[in-house]
Amino acid sequence: MEVIYSTLLLAVLGFGFGAFLAYSAQKFKVEEDPRVKMITGVLPGINCGACGFAGCEAYAKAIVKGQAETNRCLPGRPQGVEEKIKKILEEYKNVSS
Repeated sequence: MEVIYSTLLLAVLGFGFGAFLAYSAQKFKVEEDPRVKMITGVLPGINCGACGFAGCEAYAKAIVKGQAETNRCLPGRPQGVEEKIKKILEEYKNVSS
């Protein structure tokens, strides 16, 4: 009988904690500008720091905020990264952060 009570107690506690975590995830959800992810996908991803930022994601966030120019990625110049970034910013200019 103790095994049944222990199992039932664990099931109720598991459900309760799961419901609390689901509620917390919705309540404290952080929205991120989708352009950051798109620009990060266009960048080479080597996180070299040649642009003056800590990595490609930091550079992408600075571009979206208007704090950096689109031509600072030296390793991405041969692949046309600057034009791709400008195209993303042009197509998705109405997206708010």
